[in-house]
Amino acid sequence: MEYRKNQILTVTIDDIGKNGEGIGRYNGYTLFVKDALCGDTVRARLTKVKKNYAYARCEEIITPSADRIQPFCSEHVRCGGCQIQALSYEAQLRFKENKVKNDINRIGGIPEEVIDRAWEPIIGMDDPLRYRNKAQYPVGKDSEGNIVAGFYAGRTHSIIPCVDCRLSPKENKEILDIILTHMQRFGIEPYDEIKGEGTVRHVLVRKGFSTGQIMVCLVIRYSGQGGKYLRSQGELIKELTSIPGMTSICVSVNNENTNVIMGEEIHTIWGSDKISDILLGKSFEISPLSFYQVNPVQVEKLYGTAIEYANITGSEEVYDICCGIGTISICMADKVDKVHGLEIVPEAIEDARINSASNGVDNTVFICAAAEEYLPAHKDEIRADVVVFDPPRKGMDEAALSAVCDVRPDRIVYVSCDSATLARDLKYLTGRGYGVEKIRCVDMFPHTVHAEVVCALKKMEEK
Repeated sequence: MEYRKNQILTVTIDDIGKNGEGIGRYNGYTLFVKDALCGDTVRARLTKVKKNYAYARCEEIITPSADRIQPFCSEHVRCGGCQIQALSYEAQLRFKENKVKNDINRIGGIPEEVIDRAWEPIIGMDDPLRYRNKAQYPVGKDSEGNIVAGFYAGRTHSIIPCVDCRLSPKENKEILDIILTHMQRFGIEPYDEIKGEGTVRHVLVRKGFSTGQIMVCLVIRYSGQGGKYLRSQGELIKELTSIPGMTSICVSVNNENTNVIMGEEIHTIWGSDKISDILLGKSFEISPLSFYQVNPVQVEKLYGTAIEYANITGSEEVYDICCGIGTISICMADKVDKVHGLEIVPEAIEDARINSASNGVDNTVFICAAAEEYLPAHKDEIRADVVVFDPPRKGMDEAALSAVCDVRPDRIVYVSCDSATLARDLKYLTGRGYGVEKIRCVDMFPHTVHAEVVCALKKMEEK
């Protein structure tokens, strides 16, 4: 049968893809159907037709899945940030476990029996709302010329107005209402990326959930001199500081024609340069550019699992690769002999040293270097009993994995935010003599397709 664009087919969805789309089959022809869920029977309109598969959008739900629920946000389809919001939370957790297992088996080549033996149940949230401690809102104008803030519609730069995302703290709405009203009142224009004109590009809001401290950073285009970055800046500061917990107000200057949100030049216009938060009993200073996990409730469970999987006795030396601002290193430090943190971002290493000192931790060493360069250069002096990986979504470079395997740690703990790259790296590590011992998902991002995974590996006996 020949298929064509805009053709409508009736299909039952039997799986969910990596981007949250429903997957169904029509006479053996695979359809990837946006906004359809596993168990739905839908009428789907083909939008892009290939030889063996097609992309489609859901035109009508004929029979809803038993796991389908009423979404809590009316904009979730247009926004695309919460790809599986219409799926019950229990079904979301099942989907994430299955996705991770499939990736580790299919991409990583880890046998199903090994996965089943190592697997521990996913850790979900008791209340999977209002969990994000960081949000970045683009600012622009709607079709009627009103200044709006919200989120970009999927794969576009069209702003969907939304000042009260249910994944973010309630204070964010009040903050955005103040800023947008102030801009309208004083004629401060949002940035127009096509014309390269205007002032305010984004609003970044961060909150320390344990401390209640709030940071607001306005990303602006600015070519003036001195410290007055916005018209009636003092009035805006006065309004924002009326919000309980407000600790830091700053601006990030970004004059580049780029999709990168934050500029390199940051100026504090009121309060502190940083806010603080408490994680596993340790205090961490957070700047506008700091990497800090966005779900503070679940990150304690994530890092707690990582420390548990390290199986430490107290005498180990640990190497924390991609250590960031030192969160795992510092949380683990009082349980081991020494922690060496490696990170290529100088600002993060400086934050890690400050965080370590402020917590009275004296057995950490933070080094600004890439693992693939530092470890071979110091191989003869390194005693690495445990190595911890916490890389970005792209996973570890093979050169770094090779350098770690060459120093032969007894145990490796891999904290991953992408099960596909984790699986790829597991394939390498198991090929270098490490066996998978434990695997556990932690749901850091409810209502999205993303899942964090902690995996423990142990050095196998050499034959």
